[in-house]
Amino acid sequence: MSVSMPKEDLRTLNRRQSILSGLSAAVGSGTLISDEAGLRAFETDALTAYRIAPLAVVLPTSTSEVVSIAKFCAKNCVKLVARGAGTSLSGGAIPTGDAIVIGLSRMNRVLDVNIPDRTATVEAGITNLAISSAVAHARFFYAPDPSSQLACTIGGNIAMNSGGAHCLKYGVTTNNILKLKMVLMDGEVVELGGDFLDGQGYDFLGLATGSEGQFGIVTEATVRILSQPEGARPVLIGFDSAEAAGGCVAAIIADGLIPVALEFMDKPAIRICEEFAKAGYPLDVEAMLIVEVEGAPLEIEDQIGRIGEIASRFHPKTLRVSQSDAQSAAIWKGRKAAFGAVGRVADYLCMDGVIPLGKLAEVLKEVEAVGNRHGLRVANIFHAGDGNLHPMIMYNANDEHEKVIAEQCGSDILKLCVDAGGCLTGEHGVGIEKRELMRYQYSEADLLQQMRVKAAFDPLWLLNYGKVFPLDLQERFAAEARAHV
Repeated sequence: MSVSMPKEDLRTLNRRQSILSGLSAAVGSGTLISDEAGLRAFETDALTAYRIAPLAVVLPTSTSEVVSIAKFCAKNCVKLVARGAGTSLSGGAIPTGDAIVIGLSRMNRVLDVNIPDRTATVEAGITNLAISSAVAHARFFYAPDPSSQLACTIGGNIAMNSGGAHCLKYGVTTNNILKLKMVLMDGEVVELGGDFLDGQGYDFLGLATGSEGQFGIVTEATVRILSQPEGARPVLIGFDSAEAAGGCVAAIIADGLIPVALEFMDKPAIRICEEFAKAGYPLDVEAMLIVEVEGAPLEIEDQIGRIGEIASRFHPKTLRVSQSDAQSAAIWKGRKAAFGAVGRVADYLCMDGVIPLGKLAEVLKEVEAVGNRHGLRVANIFHAGDGNLHPMIMYNANDEHEKVIAEQCGSDILKLCVDAGGCLTGEHGVGIEKRELMRYQYSEADLLQQMRVKAAFDPLWLLNYGKVFPLDLQERFAAEARAHV
């Protein structure tokens, strides 16, 4: 396929045995994996088109072991890639052959729950959903809910600034993190943020959240937990056109309503999800919204009434208000099963761009045109409330030519988002997938300034090398830095 991977450092490869011996001592009570079969499990993430077995994998069990591993790698100038559950759709956790993968899955404990202050402190390897489970007894929850929340870890969420269906009301990861413990490449442990909503000084917490594992290795996080709402009810609304659905989304937001979720599905997505989940979705509409509101019973009724009135201006073909828990589950069933449903039909690339809400209808029409131009089907399922698009480009992974066409189609869609006044990513990150597109959104001066910030945390460019920035610029920065070692 079309994404180039960095050249491997032969000096590192030639020292493999001595590196493995040193790592064995550094990992302590953790685990070192160096056999071919074991490494294969870490050769890719959810961007499965690219696979490279790492030099080795280490599975630490504590921050102190992470410190020892980082110090060893820094001293020996060995690249290091932090990995959570490997659910990254942008290739953010794919290693290079001369890199060590540091997997944090064994660091999965809840360290503290503070109900009065509404916080929980957890290790980076805990799953997103497990945080909510740990505080459910007190009727609290952790708000960000990516589609992969059953598997994805808080460390990965922090790296990519993940969101989810409920991000419209509750925000994405950066809005729900208070403090991080992070190990820098030289082994120094820093704490960013604090046990309060807004700390003094530079916002290093905001800088680190979404940095894609390029600044340090997050080992612990203090997150906000919220009180569970009294209730929630979704509304399913079907329209004769994507333009009408997009107009309804913009009108809901303009009216001052903040639903807890506002999801969009186009006709191809509706059909695919209904065939799989049998959720009762209308098959005679061109686009569908799932709008969920929450609160006290009277508050919910008021919001649903306002949504119905707004939707009526766009002449919906279907408007179904949930009347029971079973009906709510059915409305969400197809949306929650979307990725598996599309996977039954074809291989796919799930893109991640952001656009202004006012451009929604216009951009959706252009996305369809881009797919037609490349001869590929595109299903659209996304968080409409904040303009975070997730076009799913369907193709045949066994056809090498079609793989390249699918990536070109994805690139054109992301350029379309930037041209509309949006950006390349909302929650998946840049990784390797969008690395070369960074020049489309940013000037050279912008990129160089961002890279200087990266270099301040990781002067030798050893952490998650090959991601985020155009490869030629990274190679230049890294060569200049390592020439002085």
